[in-house]
Amino acid sequence: MKDKKIRFETEVIHLGYQTDEHENSLVPPIYQTSTFTFANAEQGERRFSGAEEGFIYSRLGNPTVKILEERMAALEKGEAALAFASGMAAVSSVLMALTKTGDHILCSKGVYGCTYGLLQILKQKYQINHDFSLMDSTEELERSIQPNTACIYIETPINPTMKLVDLQMVAHIAKAKGIPVVVDNTFCSPYLQTPLSFGCDIVIHSATKYICGHGDVIAGLASGSKECMELISRTTQKDVGGILSPFDAWLLLRGLKTLPVRMDRHCDNAEKLFAFLENHPKVEAIYFPGDSQHPDYPIMKKQMNRSGGMISFAIKGSKATAQLFMNHLQLIKIAVSLGDAETLIQHPATMTHSTVPAGERIKMGIEDNLVRLSVGLEAWEDIKEDLEQAFAKI
Repeated sequence: MKDKKIRFETEVIHLGYQTDEHENSLVPPIYQTSTFTFANAEQGERRFSGAEEGFIYSRLGNPTVKILEERMAALEKGEAALAFASGMAAVSSVLMALTKTGDHILCSKGVYGCTYGLLQILKQKYQINHDFSLMDSTEELERSIQPNTACIYIETPINPTMKLVDLQMVAHIAKAKGIPVVVDNTFCSPYLQTPLSFGCDIVIHSATKYICGHGDVIAGLASGSKECMELISRTTQKDVGGILSPFDAWLLLRGLKTLPVRMDRHCDNAEKLFAFLENHPKVEAIYFPGDSQHPDYPIMKKQMNRSGGMISFAIKGSKATAQLFMNHLQLIKIAVSLGDAETLIQHPATMTHSTVPAGERIKMGIEDNLVRLSVGLEAWEDIKEDLEQAFAKI
């Protein structure tokens, strides 16, 4: 089947790994080593100079990590990929590699709380400014781009408001101006959305989430062109050093094998729970990419294969009401993160986005009565019944 195009479900299991290159081991080995030996001093010189390919030191490359990187590059339809010790290590390495003092970053109207914190560090310490844009029309986007805009950074769906950004529209305008577009694809995984296919330049994941799928790894990934990944690899990844361990890479390879199966179940469950929540008398508002009444629904149909496993909803009442509801849940766990087998719920205003100043947070659409639900793999009826009994107590 070497000349045959294989499908996504097969790619997540086989791409980037040849058993005959690793003692015919069916499962990729864990190369748990910090350094690699050279046959002689001259070979060491050649590898450090780049004249010869080969492994040197695991911060600069590792066979187990390389298999993961090659598989992720193919799944995201990129030329190359890099693995990091966390999603934020990926975000910071990419943004630092693309910017310099005096530059400007244009962001979607809402980003993860720690991404917001990183943007503040870049502004305060290195005079790299940023602005937030709705990116809901070509005119609005054109107005938001500045002469010193070095990159455009997008979350879609945005965490936690689920607002969508038209990637093809943004990429078209950015390309004409020579501005790279970076997309955090964590909420979708490459199974539901491939931003590079719409003209974007770099895709980032907190691989802690759906890529892993089991809540036992902290990791990040970035994919894009070979030229761009090499730039990041030889600068901010190498010198800041937020690299992924071989064991964690091995766990991610294991998690990837079931990604399509898991994502289908996440999506199935989320669709059923949305139908339960959308008309619930104690739900003030609900945000879900699969909501056919939402203005962004055409964007979802255009660039996502399915609606995903994330739902945010505002509970009628105050912050105290939302927290009381959460405290009455029994099956659903109160925890940040997402994409695990377990259904998780969190309160963005006081948890994942607590570092965002209240005024800015409200502008992003994150009210005090908003909760975010990461729908797990349990029987959807059990999740629904847990939500029902908690609603009955507020």
